[in-house]
Amino acid sequence: MAVCQVQGCKLDVPAALDDSALCVLHYLVWLDGNCAAMRRETASGATTERHDQIAAFVREHGERLSHVATGGYRLSDDMKARVLNEFLSLMNLRENLERAMERAAKARPAS
Repeated sequence: MAVCQVQGCKLDVPAALDDSALCVLHYLVWLDGNCAAMRRETASGATTERHDQIAAFVREHGERLSHVATGGYRLSDDMKARVLNEFLSLMNLRENLERAMERAAKARPAS
C-alpha cells in the first residue's frame, strides 16, 4: 500500500484511491474543494461540453467514493461522516448542474 503524496502525511492510500495517491482525508478535502469550485462554475454558466465533463466527474468520484466507503478500509466514525458529507456534495453538484442545464435550455430560442 502506498503512502499519501501530501507533504508530511504518512497515512496509507487505499486501493480505490491509488490513482490519486491521496489518503482518504486528503482525497475528501480535494474532492470538497473541486465540488465547491464546480458548483460556482455551474452557477455562472458553463458550456454544454463543460456540463458533460462535470457530470462525468460526479459519476467517477461517486463511484470511487463508494469503493472507499465499502472496500474494507477501516474508517473512523468521523471519517465515515466526512465520506457521507462528500456524497452529499456530489449530489448537490449534480442538482446544480441539472438546474443550470435547464436554465440554459430555456434561454435558447426555439428552433
